Amino acid sequence: MGDTGNRVLVTRRLLLGAMLGSVAGHALANAPLSSIRPLPRAADFHKRTAPLADALVAQAKISGKTGFVVADARTGEVLEERNPMLSQPPASVTKAITALYALDRLGAGYRFRTRLMATGPVEGGRLKGDLVLVGGGDPTLDTDALGEMARQLKARGVREITGNFRVHVGALPAIGSIDPDQPVHVGYNPTISGLNLNYNQVHFEWKRQSGGYTLKLDARARKFSPLVAIARMRVVDRSLPVYTYADKGGADHWTVARAALGKGGSRWLPVRKPGAYAAEVFQTLARSHGIVLPRAKEASGAARGTVLVEHKSAELRAILRGMLKYSTNLTAEVVGLTASGAGSLPTSAAKMTAWAQQALGARNARFVDHSGLGGASKLAAGDMVSALVRVHQSGVLHGLMKQIPMRNARGELLPNHPIKVHAKTGTLNFASALAGYMRAEDGRELAFAIFSADVPRRLKLSSADGDIPQGSRGWKKRARRLQLQLIERWGTAYSS
Repeated sequence: MGDTGNRVLVTRRLLLGAMLGSVAGHALANAPLSSIRPLPRAADFHKRTAPLADALVAQAKISGKTGFVVADARTGEVLEERNPMLSQPPASVTKAITALYALDRLGAGYRFRTRLMATGPVEGGRLKGDLVLVGGGDPTLDTDALGEMARQLKARGVREITGNFRVHVGALPAIGSIDPDQPVHVGYNPTISGLNLNYNQVHFEWKRQSGGYTLKLDARARKFSPLVAIARMRVVDRSLPVYTYADKGGADHWTVARAALGKGGSRWLPVRKPGAYAAEVFQTLARSHGIVLPRAKEASGAARGTVLVEHKSAELRAILRGMLKYSTNLTAEVVGLTASGAGSLPTSAAKMTAWAQQALGARNARFVDHSGLGGASKLAAGDMVSALVRVHQSGVLHGLMKQIPMRNARGELLPNHPIKVHAKTGTLNFASALAGYMRAEDGRELAFAIFSADVPRRLKLSSADGDIPQGSRGWKKRARRLQLQLIERWGTAYSS
């Protein structure tokens, strides 16, 4: 019995062993090619998972067309592109080209000068001749600067003048507005002159009182805010248009719709007679120092006489930094016109176009102004990046551009984001642009340009559509989100 039991046990063990050996042999013969355990992610996993650029463009759902280029800022190697030579309205990205043009033609240390000149001697506190306020085109001249000039005039011993008070505006061509197609009341479409003040804008303030409104128009600055008569306002019972303008009797006459005023508020309106505006403000400031001036007359011909007082602007490099930060159209037009020396805005823009094509390699560029306000200007992303690469080594433009903060999908700021961007934005109705330099996660310097525009939709707009046409806010928001998404992609995918 015992032997039989043992044989049965052994037989079962052998059978189980044979079965296990057969299964094991079969399993080993078909072993998996990869481990069933999860492996560590590859070092460039985040690059592989970065969303593709074409997918981001499709998801943005921006009507019209988008073109972009990103390149190594040092070598110029193009890393990614879409419609690189598609010419689009560059909007205020134009100001980056204008800055380079002005620096090349005028030099970083150039200063604008505004002068008080006398056509006769000063004897016993009396100027025996004319006093001439001579503009040098300074786009940053403000009321406070004129106040300091009035103080210095008194310090020079002037108490009265026997001749005329004149203003000289001939340093630059007179330009009624940058873009005639813009709404009449927008301050970003100013008149250009050889004598500019407060960016050729007047401050309009209103407060509702019993039975109506109190209105005030002044030349507002930090220290001085004198009231002006060169600009006049009247409230009218209507809904639309909100503002109307008329040139009457040598003054700017405005009307505003009562329905748009509410309880109170303020805004800046364009000044269409900048020479007369500056003259009136200076008269008021001089009077505060006991110097009574007669009504101003415009001077003709070249400015001649003895310089009594001179106000110098900041250096051009500082003016351009402010222009790119705040996107001031008047500054762009003034520095562009000064750099070209042309007698009209179209001629000046054509000169800058030729310069950009030759000096920056922007072969297909075409500018109709220096600010980008005119929608007829055209620039391709490829040409813009070519320009950025050419000037990268000097660092001149990077040092002038403002930092663009990164944001999350909800639009919230991400202050400690590893990608850093210094660029110029540009916005028109149904056109959005961004171009400049970015530092990838590992510090690699990239140059990029992104231009989006729905040109057919822009061409259908009219003054009846107002400042913000229907659908433009949402379009702009989606375009800006796409720009940051592309930058996020490039900063990850193209870090070394």
